[in-house]
Amino acid sequence: MAAPTQFAFGQVITTLPAENVFELGFSPLGSFIITWQRPSKDDKGDAIKNLKVWTVLEGQTPGLEADEHTVVGRFVQKSQTGWNLQYTFDERYCARVVTNEIQFYRSEDLGTVWNKLRVEGVSDFAVSPGKNHSIAVFVPERKGQPAAVKVYNVPEFDSPVSQKNFFKGDKVQLKWNSEGTTLIVLAQTEVDKSGKSYYGETTLYLLSAHGGFDSRIELDKDGPIHDVTWSPNSKEFGVVYGYMPAKTTLFDTRAKATHSFALGPRNTILFSPHGRFVLVAGFGNLAGQMDIYDLDKNYQKICTIEASNASVCEWSPDGRHILTATTSPRLRVDNGVRIWHTSGGLMYNENLQELYHVTWRPQSPTTHPLEDPLHPVPTPHASALEYLGTVKTPSKPAGAYRPPGARGQITPLAFKREDEGGAAYVSNGSLSLGIGVNGFGKPRKREVPGADLPPEDGNGAAASIAVDGDEQLSKAALKNKKKRESKKAKDAADKATGLTPAFDKPLPASMSSHSRSPERRDRRGHERNRSRGFAEPRPQSRSDRRDARRGQDQQPHHSKTPPASKSNGVPQAQTSEEPPPEVTVTSPGSAGTPQDKKTRALLKKLRAIDDLKMRRAGGEKLEGTQIKKMDTEDEVRKELEALGWSE
Repeated sequence: MAAPTQFAFGQVITTLPAENVFELGFSPLGSFIITWQRPSKDDKGDAIKNLKVWTVLEGQTPGLEADEHTVVGRFVQKSQTGWNLQYTFDERYCARVVTNEIQFYRSEDLGTVWNKLRVEGVSDFAVSPGKNHSIAVFVPERKGQPAAVKVYNVPEFDSPVSQKNFFKGDKVQLKWNSEGTTLIVLAQTEVDKSGKSYYGETTLYLLSAHGGFDSRIELDKDGPIHDVTWSPNSKEFGVVYGYMPAKTTLFDTRAKATHSFALGPRNTILFSPHGRFVLVAGFGNLAGQMDIYDLDKNYQKICTIEASNASVCEWSPDGRHILTATTSPRLRVDNGVRIWHTSGGLMYNENLQELYHVTWRPQSPTTHPLEDPLHPVPTPHASALEYLGTVKTPSKPAGAYRPPGARGQITPLAFKREDEGGAAYVSNGSLSLGIGVNGFGKPRKREVPGADLPPEDGNGAAASIAVDGDEQLSKAALKNKKKRESKKAKDAADKATGLTPAFDKPLPASMSSHSRSPERRDRRGHERNRSRGFAEPRPQSRSDRRDARRGQDQQPHHSKTPPASKSNGVPQAQTSEEPPPEVTVTSPGSAGTPQDKKTRALLKKLRAIDDLKMRRAGGEKLEGTQIKKMDTEDEVRKELEALGWSE
């Protein structure tokens, strides 16, 4: 840790005797340090109190060395989410959430619960930083009831002074302004049911602490809400929202937009402690660029800082410097701390093997008068100069990759970002393959499925018929449709030239209803004639012969005239030397009585049992269900005998 005024020296002020610390936080006035260690158990199997509260005495008590730290409170905190204690502005009280209640403690006695706020199902809370000692609690949706945010005055917990109910709220971020008079609620769902976002749906609400005003904040760009934060003056707040490139807008306390910055790949907004500057940056999977704007000079842009791979970004209490850091476990390489001046220069750099958390020690902005924050620019630390000496300047300007065939040409608007003059991204939640609003996709010809081909236009191309719904066909459906249309055209051409084989007599009704379609039957017949003439009867097993005999008793015999064979594509008449074989057409699905259907089912089961016997005789190991099936052979035969069947 280092105080803001001592950043250039980079010296260690004090060290806490704590191991395996993953989170670190300060109380509002910097009097206490709170640490969170990974949960563990002692030798008896009991949970170790892993949340500790340390006090900084700084030599004010006789007999103690300067900056000596002692533990004044210990708690068991299993979850890393919402691990920290929340203090009132004067550090008189602090609070933590447990099951269905918020527990309050006096800062001088963290071993005794001072008061409790009982709220069924509470999952999150936020203590007001103002002088009114208010607290906001959040209860998520459950059993069809809407989510709720309730504001109470401490310690008057009988009824809330302000409340907002809403749906689409699985979790929230509660953000008070510095005066504690107004609260922003950023609600988020785990799943976006409209299908527009993979990361869920976000909604923004604004409500006053006394209950006189509440409103939903309407945003003019579709997409998620990336970040929202208050200005220290408590009169305005900034929101970063929308699909990339995102939009950044400032609002007043009545949710009216006052200014919008240029679109860009940004997802973070931070006001300086004095409210003079605002930082708009893009971290995470973005490039890490930070834009600094001067609000007192008509939102003039001061500079852009390149802070790639940063996972922590904070203003210093003096409002002149910005801290960025790369921490684990988000990124386990290039961990370290960097401090930048507001004008854009690097002031300090320290690389660390493994860094888990870093933060400024809180100090009041009144102790650091702002004066002229841009001048003079302090001299950078030696570590910053050493780091800048190792940074390589790119040999050529970086840009988006373009294939060789597209180089030297104007970029189409469909491939430009919105902030570069391209078309705005619009998501309707559908997966349609038609033309999108951004110019992608190919136009489809609309036709009526199964209808005759449309007449050709003057250029010889078929005129398309505009019918709603044809553009919704999948690729496979369109491919099959084209095949059907081409086959119809071919059949019509064959019929016109006299190449379609004709039959002297119509087919019997039984064959037309139970056999294949004429096209498929003719096609299969031609293939058989081309290879080896008419198909020979397949050898039948004993069970097949039994089924055939029973079918002959129920179905009449029909003689089928085979299709004429082809030679060199020309149909030839059937010769009398080779009489057509008789083919018996039977249809298992058209048997007469339920008794016959049951007999066939039992015969099928008997054939399966015979097959299992042969497999076991061949040495194959059968499963338990197959062996049980073989054991039912006697029952199957008895049922067949009862139905009047005999071998």
